[in-house]
Amino acid sequence: MKFDKHGILEMAKMNYDPTRPKAKNPIKIQDVSLRDGHQSIFATRGRTEDMIPVAKMMDDIGFYSIEMWGGATFDVMHRFLNEDPWERIKTLKKYMTKTPFSMLLRGQNVVGYRNYADDVVEAFVQRACDHGIDIFRVFDALNDFRNFQTVVKVIKKNKKHFQGTICYSLTEPRMGGKTYNLDYYLQKAKQLEELGADTICIKDMAGLIAPYDAYYLVKALKEQTDIPIHLHTHFTSGMGDLTLFKAIEAGVDIIDTCMAPYAYRTSHPAVEPLVISLLGTNRDSGLDINKLAEIDKEMEKVIPKYKHLLDDTKNAIIDTNVILHQTPGGMLSNLVNQLRQMDALDKLDEVYETLPRVRKQLGQVPLVTPTSQIIGIQTVNNVLFDKDGEEFSNITEQVKDLCFGLYGKTTLPIDEKVRKKALKGYPRGETPITKRPGDMLEPELPKIKKDFRGLAKNIDDEILCALYPVTGKRFLNWKYGHEDIPDDAKPKTLDNVQKEQELIQKALSGKLTTKKDKSANTRAFDVYVDGEHFNVEVADPNVRQMGIVVKKKEEIATGDNTGNLIAPIPGMIIEYKKKVGNKVKAGDTIVVLEAMKMFNNLGAPCDGVIKNIVRKAGDSVAKSDILCQIEPNK
Repeated sequence: MKFDKHGILEMAKMNYDPTRPKAKNPIKIQDVSLRDGHQSIFATRGRTEDMIPVAKMMDDIGFYSIEMWGGATFDVMHRFLNEDPWERIKTLKKYMTKTPFSMLLRGQNVVGYRNYADDVVEAFVQRACDHGIDIFRVFDALNDFRNFQTVVKVIKKNKKHFQGTICYSLTEPRMGGKTYNLDYYLQKAKQLEELGADTICIKDMAGLIAPYDAYYLVKALKEQTDIPIHLHTHFTSGMGDLTLFKAIEAGVDIIDTCMAPYAYRTSHPAVEPLVISLLGTNRDSGLDINKLAEIDKEMEKVIPKYKHLLDDTKNAIIDTNVILHQTPGGMLSNLVNQLRQMDALDKLDEVYETLPRVRKQLGQVPLVTPTSQIIGIQTVNNVLFDKDGEEFSNITEQVKDLCFGLYGKTTLPIDEKVRKKALKGYPRGETPITKRPGDMLEPELPKIKKDFRGLAKNIDDEILCALYPVTGKRFLNWKYGHEDIPDDAKPKTLDNVQKEQELIQKALSGKLTTKKDKSANTRAFDVYVDGEHFNVEVADPNVRQMGIVVKKKEEIATGDNTGNLIAPIPGMIIEYKKKVGNKVKAGDTIVVLEAMKMFNNLGAPCDGVIKNIVRKAGDSVAKSDILCQIEPNK
């Protein structure tokens, strides 16, 4: 290599020269801005319309691939954005014709939060292939690769790329110990090779992998196999850039990065500094920094639409505590929001302290969707509802399924006391299974076709309803004009955002004095603006008047205080197990409430008869909302 008199590598002067020599072993880069980037920092709220302006520009960069689907996108798009998830693939394919599309697939979980029957899994993967997904990054939250069998069969049949993925996890601050050590990952890589993986991905969802651990792991994998190695890490802990550099030194083939506007915090290292840092080396990416800068400018234009979703209460953009609690960034924001809605944010430190114990009791599983949600919400339940030394007093349905084996084999055995408590009265039986979970599940599509006949117009609609029956039905009613689309599901324009900001500034300066008669139907929300707290009451026609007198925040007077089933936590009603007129006994499950994607069975507070169902399936409810009324036995 040659240096000039200032010590600058001469090849680096070719920074902006598109004819610069190609590196001997260029690092390949997958961009994840259009999926994991906005999922990590903007709660997956990125809309297709805001991706279109940069789509062709990104297609011209020369990325190895672009991850733009899967993960939480399928859920959020139909639930909150009124977008058909399948349409995003087809739309972006019109603008991106050269770069392969990649998706994140949760194995037998597909893009949901439980294991689905094989017929649903096969249909989903086939349609993803048909619509244009080229690379399937397949992972399982327990690293139980039996949950790969069905999806791999369809991927291979369609001659698509199967990326076998190992979820990276720790029990110590660094790789090692008795559980998640080097041998553990090498053995998992061998299993993926036997399954026919085209590439092997180390998926570090919480930013836990330290630079030298990445170096030694990549080195060992490269010595063990000829299959290309792909590293996925987040910036949460602040080690992301360093980790990628050491992995590149060790010979990693592919890395994940984001465009700068969607990078850092709980997202990923940015691509731009890496491109410049590797310029002129034997791992030079070959990407044009000028073109990347133009994309950044275009992306910055839409950031105001999503800025309110950033957690601006922190000064630091990294969370060094992630090494201690090991919870992925997306799960952290969910925990904080859940506790805030329950007026229990002061319990956050206790949740962090309790989480490692709950994780150990439930088999020391990796923390990634859906196990991060399973462990997280159960920890919240334990902190808020366990009394007098009792543990696991309010067990979610997903924890019961985990204890039964419906998610697969946990890394370590589940605590036997917890397992027995979870499986007491469990409908599938009280003895856990050891077979592949998919073998336990009956076909689901025939019932879906029957239940949604007349609403679901095609197989894509049916798959959506199989994965998400309640919110899927609601979306199809929006899609086909059977129900009005709520305002909060409609896209905002930049003009809308500007007007909102002007109102906020007026409110903060005391200039907003317009008054209006208060509606009888209101709901209170806690709003945080620039670090300041406001309690805002919003007119809501869905709030029903039940003669309830609100004495003060979260304290509800209900006459004799008996017979009302009240939501203990905020969430969405999935289904009622009982109907008006049904006789019930205290403790009988009345309603299933979803909180943080986990299901909670709420029992009757007394013996009696269901008198009235106040909130219907699909409704979002706040803590202390009355769900139904029971007339107590006299």
